[in-house]
Amino acid sequence: MSPILKAKILEVCDKKIKEKGANVGVSFYAFFENKNTQPELLMEAATWWIQEHTLDHFEKATKIKKMVELL
Repeated sequence: MSPILKAKILEVCDKKIKEKGANVGVSFYAFFENKNTQPELLMEAATWWIQEHTLDHFEKATKIKKMVELL
């Protein structure tokens, strides 16, 4: 995982957890704006989320954060 994507995921997970609590769910789309401004990064996130880890569409932000921290 690229350092840019790792930092983005950790930032978004921290923000969501702070705002909505430890049970908040996220999808890999949560790390991007609605506009497709970073297609390579989006594909990297989708590949990591779907192909490498076969995660559900929504997962707890705490789970994703822990997985990314271990990288």
